[in-house]
Amino acid sequence: QVQLVESGGGLVQAGGSLRLSCAASLSIFNFNPVGWYRQAPGEQRELVASVTDAGGTDYSDSVKGRFTISRDNAKNTVYLQMNDLKPEDTAVYYCMGRRKLTKVTYWGRGTQVTVSS
Repeated sequence: QVQLVESGGGLVQAGGSLRLSCAASLSIFNFNPVGWYRQAPGEQRELVASVTDAGGTDYSDSVKGRFTISRDNAKNTVYLQMNDLKPEDTAVYYCMGRRKLTKVTYWGRGTQVTVSS
C-alpha cells in the first residue's frame, strides 16, 4: 500500500522558518513528480512546489525565493524548506506523488502550517 506521511507543520511567527517532510512507503524513484500542495480555508488546493525524478523543480510564484523543495532518495523523503513565512502561507500542506507505473496520484493526509502576524 502506497503511503505518503507528512510531518513538520506547526505554528510560527511571520518571518520564521519551518521544514516539512514527506516520507514515502516505497522508493520515491517510483514517483514523478513528487511535490507539495496547500489548501487554505475556503480556497482551492494549489501547487506549492514539485520536483521531477530528473531533479527539475517548479514553484508557485508566491513562494519563489522563499521555499525550497528537495528530495533525499536514500531516505525516500521529500522536504519543503520554508523561509520568511507570511500569514498568507497559513494552510494545510499536502504531499503528493504521481506513481510512474500506474499514473495514479497519491496524497498524504496533510500537516497544518499556521503563521501568525
